[in-house]
Amino acid sequence: MTNRRDFLATGALLSLAMGEQALAAPAPSSDGAPRLELALEIIADIAESQDMGEGPLGGRRIVPIIGGEFSGPGLHGHALHGKVRPGGADRQLIRSDGVKQLSALYELETHDGAIITVLNKVLVENFADGSRYAFSTPEITAPKGPYDWLNHAVFVGTLTSLKPARQAVKLRFFRVF
Repeated sequence: MTNRRDFLATGALLSLAMGEQALAAPAPSSDGAPRLELALEIIADIAESQDMGEGPLGGRRIVPIIGGEFSGPGLHGHALHGKVRPGGADRQLIRSDGVKQLSALYELETHDGAIITVLNKVLVENFADGSRYAFSTPEITAPKGPYDWLNHAVFVGTLTSLKPARQAVKLRFFRVF
């Protein structure tokens, strides 16, 4: 580690990788470093990937999102839960260095009928030792009302494959405060 900022960033990433959630109280830290709290956990059912051919930046694939479910603690007593709507897709670029850049666009439908749109950009790198870097920057758009708080936050996320047990991925989105 070269400096304190690198040290703090590594700690945040380790917390994400280990599935830990940061302190729930949205108070800033005394040193100004960001904190994280779990906002959403999504299980997205996916179809088989479809090869779209080589492009100038690398191999291209698309993975249809066909359903699933989600939940989260929410804010102000408005817990989140519902289903992943079919019809979304994950567009993937497999770069020449083996790193995958993913861009998934899909909708979540809450138990009370609100539609939340997610644009999730993910960077995935698998290392020779079997470890994996898979973190994302989701952009969430919600309607006005009890889920409006999603429009006023920055999120970071993790991605875990559930194969072979289930043809799905697990996403965890953490609100930064």
